[in-house]
Amino acid sequence: MDIQIHQPLSNYTTIRIGGPAHFVADTHTVEELMAVETNAKRLGQKTYVIGGGSNLIGRDEGFDGVIIRNQIPGFDVIADDSESTTLKIGSGELWDSVVARTVDMQLSGIEALSLIPGTAGAAPVQNVGAYGQEVADTLQSVEAYDTTSGNMVELSWQDCEFSYRHSIFRGSSYGRYVITSITLKLYKKTPEPPFYAALQSYLDEHGIHEYDVATVREAVIAIRKDKLPDPSILPNAGSFFKNAIVEDWQRNSLLEQHPDMPSYKMDEKHYKIPTGWLIEQTGLKGESLHNMKVHDANALVLINQSATSYQDLANARAQIVGAVRDLFQITIEQEPLEITNQ
Repeated sequence: MDIQIHQPLSNYTTIRIGGPAHFVADTHTVEELMAVETNAKRLGQKTYVIGGGSNLIGRDEGFDGVIIRNQIPGFDVIADDSESTTLKIGSGELWDSVVARTVDMQLSGIEALSLIPGTAGAAPVQNVGAYGQEVADTLQSVEAYDTTSGNMVELSWQDCEFSYRHSIFRGSSYGRYVITSITLKLYKKTPEPPFYAALQSYLDEHGIHEYDVATVREAVIAIRKDKLPDPSILPNAGSFFKNAIVEDWQRNSLLEQHPDMPSYKMDEKHYKIPTGWLIEQTGLKGESLHNMKVHDANALVLINQSATSYQDLANARAQIVGAVRDLFQITIEQEPLEITNQ
């Protein structure tokens, strides 16, 4: 275990913003993680667990407790039959490395989630999804440390209460559970079209008509590299805004004013509208706002050009949210979580 003091959160978030954390502890086993949590509680110190910092925002005041960097490894086959393979994966494993290994095993279920940054333990928190797949589609359960009871627990898929980019881990039980492993059930069948629209378009445009998990992964990687900047080169937190979810009556009303507006049915009463498209219509795509920049290839992404303050980010966010609300009467929501002292 490695513990450091007074480390800036900007060193641990891919958007490179955030003041000093009192302590930063790297944990590599469940026992180490539990020890840090137990000792912090005994000393009256708050804790906040992070993975790769790719979907996370630090604030200028920093964090006056212990930041725990979850680096617990593990990749084990725990069940296998003619149709599926079930894997137990350590929460500190890099998510894209997990996807790559499952594709090498010719397992389907998460291949479209390729190149999503962060760790395996972070994937269920926001129910990561892309190109028609979500982690909720294959997740069977998670093991977690319950900071309330001080015990290890197993939470089923149902317990996680997944919805669009949401779970109990960022909702009703925010801060309570520290995920130590996830269990995924993946399948041995070949992916079949039609795929998600953007993915299908890429495959068609490149004359790809024979599909397997490797083909899908390669296509997704190509699409994401074209649309999403590398945070090691251009600091960002990935998709900064969630796609908008509206009721059918609002979608129908907006289509009267914006007949070219894309929308996707979620259920009988709700539609998803791409927030990137909404931001583009405001004219802010590619614009620099308060030392942040709206990415010129994907308006969902905010790039930290020269900001050293959370307030710069907050001002840019407010300008974008206000512009979309003024034009469409839709209030878009931030996707990354924020480290706070509350």
